[in-house]
Amino acid sequence: MPELRKDPVLSRWIIIAAERRQRPSDFLIEPPPVKSGGFCPLCPGHEQTTPPEVWAYRLGGDQTPNKPGWQVRAVPNKFPALRIEGGLDKRGEGIYDRMNGVGAHEVIVESPNHDEQFAYLPPEKIFYVLLAYRERILDLQKDPRFRYVMVFKNYGRAAGASLEHSHSQLIALPVIPQLISAEMDGAASYYHFRERCVFCDMIAQEIYQDVRVVDQNDDFIVISPYAPRTPFEMWVLPKAHASSYSDQNDKSLSSLAATLSETLRRLDSIIPGVPYNFVLHTSPLRSSCSDHYHWHLEIVPKLTSIAGFEWGSGFYINPMPPEEATRHMKDAKL
Repeated sequence: MPELRKDPVLSRWIIIAAERRQRPSDFLIEPPPVKSGGFCPLCPGHEQTTPPEVWAYRLGGDQTPNKPGWQVRAVPNKFPALRIEGGLDKRGEGIYDRMNGVGAHEVIVESPNHDEQFAYLPPEKIFYVLLAYRERILDLQKDPRFRYVMVFKNYGRAAGASLEHSHSQLIALPVIPQLISAEMDGAASYYHFRERCVFCDMIAQEIYQDVRVVDQNDDFIVISPYAPRTPFEMWVLPKAHASSYSDQNDKSLSSLAATLSETLRRLDSIIPGVPYNFVLHTSPLRSSCSDHYHWHLEIVPKLTSIAGFEWGSGFYINPMPPEEATRHMKDAKL
């Protein structure tokens, strides 16, 4: 029988339709695009075709910007969703509100190698990608116009990737996204009632029950959430309470790199070429350390479609219980 599960943070209901259950091999994955062999603006030697870099990591030697020799590179998006120039100019039109589309939109080029997939980068290389996220957030928070930095990765055409070369993106926003606000409100409500962080309680319960823990080390835990939106949705959470990703030190980011690398390789082993998005959920810029909010990464494979029922109801229908997805992940061959 189908089951309704309630997300303890957002209070959204998820339909677990187990009778629609599929094996991992049953999911139809659009084949990756054939390597074009053509021009790629993100490859070394083409630095002048992108806007000037705003951050880069280079191995010793020549540190001259906008030249080859980089390992990770952050550049403004050539076709940004929001533009860095100008003031917000907030204004009302009767019951409606509007402001200028001011923000920052950047691309994090994750490797100089065009054919290298993020999941199969060595953890020490993933560390520098995670470091780029932290350093760019710290820099962008100096701008008082920005209230939140959204960091995300689209992998595969079905998940929204438009370039073959491995990259992720960040967008600095003049507002806090509604989903993050709702998440923070849900966490605050739980904290005011129980005087504990809902995410910390979630971690403790998942470790105790041990049916949805995909992986863990001393610093991080990977879980299949109790009410996942899609098959193989996973959350990566720091075990120690922390509300802001940008407060993480290098040791923590190194541990996160190892965890993220293994998790994505397991996922790709089960469903080769699976398209996915991962999104960083962190506290707003310049907010004080929160007792109730807990930063984390959400990995959401693109394995189900959003149609009329989902758009009309706000429900998600997931054909695979998270406990079963966890068993598949644990059994994955690395």
